This record gives sequence, structure tokens and C-alpha cells, in this order.
Amino acid sequence: MATLVLMAAGSVLGPAGRAVGALIGQSIDAQIFKLKGREGPRLQDLKIQMSSYGAPIPKLFGTMRVAGTVIWATDLVEHRSKQGGGKGRPSTTTYSYTASFAVLLSARPIRSVGRIWADGNLLRGIAGDWKSETAFRLHLGDEDQDADPFIASAEGLNGTPAYRGCAYAVFENMALGPFGNRIPSLSFEIEADSGPTPLGPILAELSGDALVASGGTALRGFAASGDSVRAVVETLGQAVPIILRTEDDGLRMVEDLDEPFVLDAEELAEARSETLAADSEVPGLLALSYYEPARDYQAGVQQARRPAGRRTDRIELAASLEAGEARALAEAALARRVRERGQQSVKCGWARLPLSPGAIVRVADQAGLWRVTARSIDREGVRLDLKRVAIESMAVQPAEPGRNVTAPDRVHGPTVLHLLDLPNLTDSAPTTPRLYIAAAGASPGWRRATLMASLDGGASWAGIGGTAAPAVIGTTISALPPAGEALLDTAHKLDVQLLHNEMQLEDADPDRLIGGANLALVGNELIQFGRAAPLGEGCWRLSQLMRGRRGTGWAAVEHAAGDRFVLIEPETLFAYDPPLSAAGADVQILASGIGDPIPVVASAAAIGEALRPPPPVHVSAERRDDGGFALHWIRESRVGWSWLDASDAPLGEDSERYRLTIMRADGTERSYELGSAGFDYAAADVSVDASVGPTVTISVVQIGTSAASRAAAITLTL
Repeated sequence: MATLVLMAAGSVLGPAGRAVGALIGQSIDAQIFKLKGREGPRLQDLKIQMSSYGAPIPKLFGTMRVAGTVIWATDLVEHRSKQGGGKGRPSTTTYSYTASFAVLLSARPIRSVGRIWADGNLLRGIAGDWKSETAFRLHLGDEDQDADPFIASAEGLNGTPAYRGCAYAVFENMALGPFGNRIPSLSFEIEADSGPTPLGPILAELSGDALVASGGTALRGFAASGDSVRAVVETLGQAVPIILRTEDDGLRMVEDLDEPFVLDAEELAEARSETLAADSEVPGLLALSYYEPARDYQAGVQQARRPAGRRTDRIELAASLEAGEARALAEAALARRVRERGQQSVKCGWARLPLSPGAIVRVADQAGLWRVTARSIDREGVRLDLKRVAIESMAVQPAEPGRNVTAPDRVHGPTVLHLLDLPNLTDSAPTTPRLYIAAAGASPGWRRATLMASLDGGASWAGIGGTAAPAVIGTTISALPPAGEALLDTAHKLDVQLLHNEMQLEDADPDRLIGGANLALVGNELIQFGRAAPLGEGCWRLSQLMRGRRGTGWAAVEHAAGDRFVLIEPETLFAYDPPLSAAGADVQILASGIGDPIPVVASAAAIGEALRPPPPVHVSAERRDDGGFALHWIRESRVGWSWLDASDAPLGEDSERYRLTIMRADGTERSYELGSAGFDYAAADVSVDASVGPTVTISVVQIGTSAASRAAAITLTL
């Protein structure tokens, strides 16, 4: 048997050479006796992440994508965050979870890790940017690497292996919210070598240098696993030609066929004949499965066909190849199977005893090359079993890798943060200040940021949760001119520049505008827009404007180019309720996202716009016959923004109160507390005030439950 012959030849190298010799001998036996081969690396083995004892750890060559094996993990850690809970408002408690774990990647050292996928979506981009919060450390597999410090702190230094010679990654406190509060299924793009690796060095390393080889077909990436070196050789041999022979110094891969041994006609001891295997033993279609780098190393298939044959064979090659390379390998493998059907047995003299299995010979008067598959010895000489050799090579051919449907790789980018003190946006009257936090990223890949608040000028900070969904944020290109709030503003247009091109605005018809659609903060004025026209490169022109919404008409005269623009949508605003004692104080908000080199800080005085009633409107003065004035105005309500037929807006405060102030020309003033929307400016008072100056300024504010409105004013000529 060839197994015994190769074991004997391999023993020259000691136990390792003997083992490899036996394996190659068994491979030759399998060609003759059709024994079932052992399991080599399969494509699905590299896609599924495991965490079990005995799971195979591949040796990676070139660049590959693998799932790895979880070798250590902590329990899930629960984080509790409470917000709100002011007077009249329930508190909200949210829970988040993190976990730390380690993943074994390769049973040989690697150079680096590129992209990382979590549940099929990018966790780490090609630029090394992270899409979700985690700390990450990579151990390259050096023979002198130390134990991971975080694992050692949890398990003790004496109980923590360093996994020397193996590459592994450690994730520390990974946020699990985006993955359903569980450790996601990960896969890694791993660069084990600087470029494509020839077969020779792969086989030499796997055999512990018991097999001598240096060249061969170069693979962009390969994952070697399975029961044995033989399994790897057999798997590779289905797709690429691998010829091994025994020599004095051990096993050697045949790489040069230009100088074969020649069997002359006169030395052949008896007649010989070639047998040809049935054509039905050769498939009509050969499918080669591989990993396609153009599709983020997803499994791909290239096929080779021939006119005859009905059988279909499939080769699963755990290698990364371009589509054209895979098609060329499939075409060449099918061509070899057609040509290698020829076999013959020849009887030679004792001079051919050195020809061992794997040797390449040329037979006199016959075209082509032959490989020695078995050698037997009797009293009459040496008998060699030969099989045709077909070293087919095909040029790389055009081939379609298939459609790439993977998630786009978007850089998270820095956080853009706005702290908004808005008027009341609800139908109930709040009794404590409420600030809104709007955040987005300068690039489309931004997702969220962690928020902290300070009420003492940054001396101390407290976590308040995370940002809401990305808001539509930008700046104005030109100043918005003043306009009244009673009529639709068709005279003015507003150009805004949004943060990036993927932010979108849309039109709203009159019914939707009445319902509150397209509400936006420009500077400090709330407006609505009925028309949004894209100008390109993230620039939009807004028209059909409704001005001074929710009582912000006072801010219509304060606009300048570069004003903030924030689209007000409930799902994109994080509500923060500072204590009532913070009203009027400076509140600082800190946001820290994955793409922020340093945290971003925004501040605002918590004036409490949501606590203020809107300023009175339509202040008028009617001169009476006695020289006095009858003053009138109309109150507005911070909870009465719906137009109700035959019904006044609800008061929204504990009581109706006003403060009216009369300022004379010399700057002196006096005030009156009123309980209704009117004031009798008596003739006697008018006469006294006229002696100081010809005019007075009268201002009116509504006094709410928790704060006073801004003033509405009128100037009277006495």
C-alpha cells in the first residue's frame, strides 16, 4: 500500500515527517480505493460565531473574514438612568446594558483587523471608526504577548491565559442596545499577511516545515482548519493542482514540470495499455464556492460547464478570490478532471526504484505527462501505477461577483448640539422649566451621543441619558426679514444650509400647516414653512412662511445670517427638565459621541419659555372726551393654540393677572396690578404725566403661575 511506503519515506524527518507521509499516502489510496476523506474547512464554518469547547480555530493567511469563537464573557451589566419627575410630571427610568467579552480569531499571528460586522451591519468602518459604543483591544498573536489586563482584573492574573500564538480581540463594555440587549454575532475582516499568499508557504507552515514548498497558486486569503493537514491538502487539491513527492529530505511539492523522468521504450518490460475512465465520472458542471472580497467576503459561486456530462460537483474553498480568479480556477479544475481520466500500469527495471509516488514521468511514444500514484516491487522489478497529469491554468476571465447589498460604511462624524428653551409645545401647562436637546452629526453616519448636564458652571456633571434620533439641523444663509404673525408671509424666502445632503425637508399643504407641520426654530423664532425647494448640496429655499408661532413674534426682529435652524419634531428632541430652582440659571449640556475627539458643550439660560404666557397682543388706547384713555388688549394662552369656534382660549394659569407699567419721558415709571385685560388711564394722571413730557410708553405683561410674559408696549402722545 502507498500509505506504508510514504510512512517509511516520511520517517526520515521524524514523527512529523512520518505523519505527513502517511497522510499523503492515504490521499493516494483515496484516489484508488475511493475512501471517504476527512472534513476540511467549509464556508459556513467561518460565518457562524461559536462559543463551545472543541470548536476549530482556523489559521488565517492573506485577508479573510471570519466569525471567530467567543472564549470569555462577563454577565450583562445593567445601567439605570432616571430623568424628569418634576412637579406634576412622572419620572422616566430607562435601562441600558453592556457586556465585555473576548473573541479568538486565528490560530496564527495576524497583522491587523479592518472592518467588523455585528449582526451583518458594520460595527467598525474601513476608516477604523466605530458605529456603536465599545472599547476594543486587539492581541496580534505574538509569542510574547501578555494576558489582557481587563480579563486579568476579572479572573485574576494566574487564571488568565495569554493565548500566545493566537490572535484575539477584547470588547470592553460594549453597548448592547442596538443589538436587542444581547451580544451580537460578530465577524471580522482580518489581514494576516501583507498580500496574497502562495500555496507553498501555506502548506509548509501547516506541516511544520515537514513539507518543502515555496510557490504555487497565490490566494488572496485562506482559512485552514479541519481534522488534519491532509484534509487541507485534499480540499485545496480539488481546486488547484497539488503534486507531492517524497525525496531524501522529505516531502516536496512539485512546482517545475519541465524536467520529468523519461521512461524509454526499451526499459519497459512488458506491453502497456492506457485505460480511460468513463466520461460519466466527470461532471458536466463544476461549481466553486469561495469568499468574494467585492461583496464584503460574502460567499460567492462561479461555475464551469462542458457539453457532455450530467453530474454536478461542488468545491467549497475557504479562500477569498476575485470573481474572475474563481472562474478561472473552476474552468481549470474541470479541464483537469477531463484530462486526468487516463491511467496505466508499467513494469520497469530496478533502475526506476527511486521513482516514488508523486514523481512526474514522461512515457516514450506517449504525449503528455504522468504522475506515479503507486509503486510496488516484486522479484522481476518495479511496477508503477501512472495517472495522467494536467496542470491546467486559465487566464483570469471577466466574471460578475454579484450584487453587493451590504450596509453602507458611514463615518459617525462629530456631534452638532443645540440646547433649546422653547415655548410650551404641549396642550398642558408645565410648572417646571423644560429644555430640549437637538443633536445630529456633521456626516450621515452619526447615530447618537451620551448626554450630561451641569447646573454649576461645569464644576460637576450628571448623566441624563442619550440623544434622541438625529434632528434636521442647519444654519441660515441670509437674515430673515421681520414680518407679522397674523398673515401668511409670501413676501420673504429663507435659504438654509443643512449639515449634510441626506437631511431632507418637505412641503406641507395648508391643512398640514394648520395641524402644526413643518415647525422650525430659526434663531429664537418659531416659524412654519409650506414650501421647501432643494437647491443642491444640502441647501434649501423655504417659502410660504408662517411667522412668530407659539408667541415668538418678539424674535422676528433679531435675525442674522448664520442663525441656527432646527426642525422641531418630537421624536428628534430629548426633553430635559432641570429643577425649578434652575430657572434663569445657566445650564450646560455635554454630548459625547463616538466621532467626537472631545465632548461638545452647549449652554443656555433656563429662562423657562415653556413657563411664560405669550405676551398680550392688540394693545390699543382710546382717548376719552375728558382727556383720559381706555386701554385694551387681548391675552394669549400657552395651552390654547387650537382654533375653537364660539370658545375663548383656556387661561392656562391659576388666575388672570397683568402688570401694566407707565414710563414717562424722564424715565420714571409706575406699575399697576390688574385682574382683567383693560385699564382706565385717568385724565388727572394724563395731565401729570404730560407735564413731564409729551409721550409715555405703556407696557403690559401677563403674570402666569410660574413666570411672567414678555411685554407688549404702546407709545401714547398725551
